[in-house]
Amino acid sequence: MNQKSDLERAIAILTEKLQQAQSPDGAFRFCLEGGPMTDANMIILLRSLGDHDETLIAKLSDKLLASQQSNGAWRLYEDEPGGGNLSATVEAYNGLLFSRRIAKTDPRMLAAKRFLLSAGGLGQVGMLTNVTLSLTGQKKWGDYFAFPLEILLLPPKFPVTIFDLSVSSRVHMIPILVSYQLRFSLPTVETPDLSDLYASSAEDIPGSETTSWSDIFAFKSEHDNEKESRGLHDSVFQSLKQLYQWPSDLHAEALKKAERFMLERIEPDGSLCSYASSTFLMIYALLALGYDKRHPVIVKAVSAMKRMLCGHPDAGAGAHAQIFTSEIWDTALTSHAMQEAGLTAAHPSIQAAGRYLLSMQQTRYGDWRVHNPAEPGGWGFSDNNTRIPDVDDTTAALRVVARLRTQRSDYMEAWNKGLNWLLSMQNDDGGWAAFEKNTDSKLLAILPAPHAKDILADPSTADLTGRTLEFLGNTAGLKQHIRLVRRGVNWLLDHQEKDGSWYGRWGVCYIYGTWAAVTGLAAAGLSSDHPAMRKAAKWLVGIQRSDGGFGESCTSDLQRRYVPLNASTPSQTAWALDALLAINGKVTLEIDRAASFLVHADQSPIWAVKYPTGAGLPGGYYIRYHSYGLIWPLLALSRYRKVYDTEKK
Repeated sequence: MNQKSDLERAIAILTEKLQQAQSPDGAFRFCLEGGPMTDANMIILLRSLGDHDETLIAKLSDKLLASQQSNGAWRLYEDEPGGGNLSATVEAYNGLLFSRRIAKTDPRMLAAKRFLLSAGGLGQVGMLTNVTLSLTGQKKWGDYFAFPLEILLLPPKFPVTIFDLSVSSRVHMIPILVSYQLRFSLPTVETPDLSDLYASSAEDIPGSETTSWSDIFAFKSEHDNEKESRGLHDSVFQSLKQLYQWPSDLHAEALKKAERFMLERIEPDGSLCSYASSTFLMIYALLALGYDKRHPVIVKAVSAMKRMLCGHPDAGAGAHAQIFTSEIWDTALTSHAMQEAGLTAAHPSIQAAGRYLLSMQQTRYGDWRVHNPAEPGGWGFSDNNTRIPDVDDTTAALRVVARLRTQRSDYMEAWNKGLNWLLSMQNDDGGWAAFEKNTDSKLLAILPAPHAKDILADPSTADLTGRTLEFLGNTAGLKQHIRLVRRGVNWLLDHQEKDGSWYGRWGVCYIYGTWAAVTGLAAAGLSSDHPAMRKAAKWLVGIQRSDGGFGESCTSDLQRRYVPLNASTPSQTAWALDALLAINGKVTLEIDRAASFLVHADQSPIWAVKYPTGAGLPGGYYIRYHSYGLIWPLLALSRYRKVYDTEKK
C-alpha cells in the first residue's frame, strides 16, 4: 500500500456510509435484488386478485423496463451466455403485459419477443416459470414434478418424506403440488395471450415439453451401477407409483394435510415462512382450495409481500419486490465489520445493533426439529422469520453477541442458547448445512431434475462449514483439538477441488467457497504450510486480475468450474484478500494489490459494482446484496490494516 492515508480514508468512508444506513431500531436494511421474477409475479398477483394498486404496479413496471437489455432480453447477470435469460424474459414480458402499461406493439416488447423466440420460445422455459403460466391459465399443467402431493402422508421411515427436502424447497413445492393436483388456474379477461410465443417446431406446443411420469419412473441414475443406489431408486419409485393407485379419499386427505401445513407455517406478518415467492404460491394454492380472494389469510399474505418491497435507485421511482429481506444478515455482518474497523462495543451504533439482534433470536421450534431435537436458539435471515433459523445467520449474530455478553445477562443467555443450537446442527459427515441437519437424501441426487441436489437437498457445504469453523475458532475459541472442530476440518479437506479451490453454495462461487474454507481452516488452527492451504493460496494468486482485484462469473455455478469475470468486483476481491491474509499472515505483493484495488474500488465499472455475488438457485436466481460492496471491503481492509500496522512497528 503506497499511501496509508488512502487506506484510513477508505475505511472511514465505508464505516460512515454504513452508520448512516442504520435504522432507528438498530437494524441495517439494505435492498436484496434478484431477477425479474418477483417483480413480474407481484404484478400478476395483484391483477389476478383485482387489487388495483396502480402506483405499485407502475413502480414495479418501471423497474422491469429499466433492467431490459438493448437486445430486448432480461438477464440474471451481466455476462450471462446467450445474451439473456429465456425464463426471465418471459416473466418480465408477461408481467409488463399484465400491468397494462405497455402494449405488445411497443418496440421494447417486440424486441423481447424476438429474443425469446430465438432462444426457444415458451416451450423451453424453466419449471417455476411454467408454474406461473399454469396458474394464470396461459399454459396447461404438465407432469414436471418428481413428487406427488401424497408424499405428505408417507410415514417417517419411508425412504423419502417431505422432510427430506430442504426447507426452501418444501415450502415452495407443497403449494405448487396443491394447485397442480387440482389443475387450478385463474385466468381473467385481462390475462395476456402468449400463444404467439411458441417456437414454430411441431413439438413446441403447450404441455408437450414437460417430463412425463413414465420418463421419471424409467429414469436411470448415472450411479445405477452401484448396488445401493439402484436398490434405493427401485424401491422409492415403485412406492411413488403406488401412490397414484391409492383411493381418492387419500388424495383428499393429502390436500387437507397440505392446507394445514401451509396455515401452520404462516409467519405473524402473513407470509409463508418469510419468502415472498412461497407466499405467492400459497395464495394460489388457497384459491385452488376454495378460499375467496378477500379471505383474511390471503389479504394479509398480500400485505406481507408488499412490505418486502424496496426502493430501487436505478429505476427512478421504481420499486423491487424482494424474494425475502435480509435485515438480520446485514445487521450482524455490518456490526461485526464496523467493530473490526475500530468501533467499540460501547459505540451507540453497535449497542443498537446488538439490541436488535437480541430481539430477533428465535425461541420457537420449526421443522428443523424433525432432524434435530435441540432447544431453539438460532437466528434467521429476515426479521419476519420466526421459525427458520440458519447456521450462517446464527454465527453472524453470535459474533456480535460475543462482544456484548459481558455487559448484560440476557446477552450471555442468548450466547449460550445460540452456541448450543449451532453445535447441535453439525451433520453426521462433519460439515454444516444451511437450514437443517442431515437433510441430504441420496434419492434427491438421482432425481431427473436440473440441479436436483442443490435445489431439493440441504447438504454440508464448504461455505457454511468454513464460516462456522471461523466463528468457532476466532470467536468461541474452539480449535481443532476439539473433536467436532476436527471433524469439520476433515470435511473441508476431503472436499477441496483438485485445483485448490472450494465450491461455495450461497455465494459466487469458488472464490466465495475458498475464502470461507481457508478462513475457517486457519481459525481452527491449520498451519499455513499445510498442503491444502498452500494449494488454495496458489489458486487464488493464479486468478488475480491485472488490476489487483478478483472477479468470478455466475456461470461458474452452472458449469461447476471457475469461470472468470471480465472485471473485478468489490465483494469477491474482499473475500480473496481476506483468504490470502488468513493463509499468509503477512503482507505480500498480491495482498497489497488486492487492498489497493478495494481502496480505489469506486473506479470500477458500474456494472461490476452491481454484479450479483450472492447465489440462490443455480442457473435461476442470483442476488445482488446492496450491502456487500460496503461490508466485505470494510472487513477485509480492516484486517489488512492490522497486519500492515503490525509489520510497520
